[in-house]
Amino acid sequence: MAAKKTASAAGDYNASDLSVLEGLDAVRKRPGMYIGSTDSRGLMHCLWEIIDNSVDEALGGHCTRIEVTLHSDQIAEVRDNGRGIPVDVEPKTKLTGVEVVMTKLHAGGKFGGGSYTASGGLHGVGASVVNALSSRLDIEVDRGGNTHVMSFSRGAPGVFVGKDETGKFTKQGGLKKAGKPAKKTATGTRIKFWADAQIFTKDAAFDLNEIHARARQTSFLVPGLAIVVTDNRLKSDNTTEFVHVGGISEFCEFLTTGEAVSPVIRLKGSGKFTETVPVLDDQGHMTPQDVERELGVDIALLWNNTYDTTLQSYVNIISTPKGGTHVTGFDRAIVKVVNEQLKAQRLIKAGEDAVSKEDVQEGLTAVVTVRLAEPQFEGQTKEILGTPAAAKIVNTVVSNELSNWFTNPPRGAKPATRTVLDKVANASRARLAARQHRDTQRRKTALESSTLPAKLKDCRSEDNDRTELFIVEGDSALGTAKSARNSEYQALLPIRGKILNVQKASLADMLKNNECASILQVIGAGSGRSFDMESVRYNKIIILADADVDGAHIRTLLLTLFQRYLTPLLEAGRIYAAVPPLHRIEVVGSGKKTGEVIYTYSDAEMAATCKDLTKQGRRWKEPIQRYKGLGEMDAVQLRETTMDPEKRTLRRITVSDAKSAENVFELLMGSEVAPRKDFIIDGAAKLDRTKIDV
Repeated sequence: MAAKKTASAAGDYNASDLSVLEGLDAVRKRPGMYIGSTDSRGLMHCLWEIIDNSVDEALGGHCTRIEVTLHSDQIAEVRDNGRGIPVDVEPKTKLTGVEVVMTKLHAGGKFGGGSYTASGGLHGVGASVVNALSSRLDIEVDRGGNTHVMSFSRGAPGVFVGKDETGKFTKQGGLKKAGKPAKKTATGTRIKFWADAQIFTKDAAFDLNEIHARARQTSFLVPGLAIVVTDNRLKSDNTTEFVHVGGISEFCEFLTTGEAVSPVIRLKGSGKFTETVPVLDDQGHMTPQDVERELGVDIALLWNNTYDTTLQSYVNIISTPKGGTHVTGFDRAIVKVVNEQLKAQRLIKAGEDAVSKEDVQEGLTAVVTVRLAEPQFEGQTKEILGTPAAAKIVNTVVSNELSNWFTNPPRGAKPATRTVLDKVANASRARLAARQHRDTQRRKTALESSTLPAKLKDCRSEDNDRTELFIVEGDSALGTAKSARNSEYQALLPIRGKILNVQKASLADMLKNNECASILQVIGAGSGRSFDMESVRYNKIIILADADVDGAHIRTLLLTLFQRYLTPLLEAGRIYAAVPPLHRIEVVGSGKKTGEVIYTYSDAEMAATCKDLTKQGRRWKEPIQRYKGLGEMDAVQLRETTMDPEKRTLRRITVSDAKSAENVFELLMGSEVAPRKDFIIDGAAKLDRTKIDV
């Protein structure tokens, strides 16, 4: 009977079951389609949409100042001195320009009307989406000597009572005049929006650091544009202004690390292409039409003496973090040109492999920008450029301009051309040597190969869900750890002293270092781009170092190795630091149980423990034992404090923000001394000198 009912219900499916979402209802029904998510990331996307509209005015030469104000975690305001959104009536909809922009999807001045030759917002949904997802949005436009105002609630025009979103709202259309600007000739747009609590999560909030980074980036990409960010959530120092006149050359110098081995190389050019686009005719029909476009290319790049690549790409100042056709054209051209120059100057021997993209981009910092009308992005989030012609035009510009730089360098730059080519050739040889080394050294288990280090004390179990690898500081600690471990599932790998600081070393130098190579061999999953998480031989990698300054330094060096070459292990939370005790207090007397031992992990904890024992009338054996190293513990002590899963304390090492972590490691462990010195000086006042272990 139930099956019969289901079939009947299916048979009743007709037009009355269809839902038609009018206006901005589709945005509120499926916000993720437009802003990606409803957490902080989606909230930030709403802010970018409003800011980008102001930046588009600056791109057209109509705006010199943008002010961004954060009133709370979910209330923001953006002001600019651009031309102002049109306030006259649009003939087809009979609505003012402000209402069209704020309430109609796929409406705006970026669809080929000539208002914008290049812009970031091309879908025409940015401002209207923000409006739909705001419990309140206020807009003010200075234009034609008047100030025009209008308010919206969840996309509907109307009037609020009061100055926040909780006031009574009455639906009412129409743009109203509200006086005149301070200067009669002043123009601009001001938008303030309250994120809708019905849409966004409670913890969604604006990220000031991300806004600062975006404002700084934009000020580089649009020279002379001032962007002022004010955060009213802060009590002091809440306003920061970003303005740069050097353009992407200055941006390139800002992004690079290490010491430059070439000057900033500027590659400029343009190309034309034809694409077929549907155009709405007077009868309301979409008619395909061939349109000639021009794509401008502007690239700044330099090489430094490090091993990392920093490549940022933009389309009309919109960041494309996942690249696209413009980056594809750049990658192909730069590899082609460098290979041609290496062969022409005979820096590659006969029979040697051509250099790869990784070789060419080792130590490269590049800012790739293109500007064109109506670019094709993949989705509203605009992370990937899809315009097919961009690849060919960028390839042509880079090939011609970079070849010219190598063959006819500017005055004083000829030595740099040779330095760059030598660097790339050496990177290629190091990569090939490293690959050969990995191919001969890698192995998954001790039974499969005899190349695992002899000093490894492996475990018997092959169950990767249980096994643990302890990287032990010193041979003396190894002896104790061998007796303290459970050899069924705990493996030991001793290292001698402080390993190589890989932040300052090349890949080839790292692999030549016995300690680093041993760690990679034992873990068994390769390194860098070839790292394979499925091949990792142990579930937990545990750093077992002394609880002193030297131990902390060794942990830092090991974590630098993991962060640089074994990043997926950190991201998966499989790297741990053991927390051995610093003191052993043996309690005696006062009728309590004899032989009680208390371990403490800091001087402060030891002092507090002794104070508590004194209050209880209990004594302890003097002097209190302070462990200078793991080797001073006997096997029982090491097992119960550090190695026994039931009693030990482990500190899981995680990376929540890979880029921030990379910057910190570069600051603290990199080859640049001056920034590290500044960091130490700035933090000196915050240092608790009583915690210095000397």
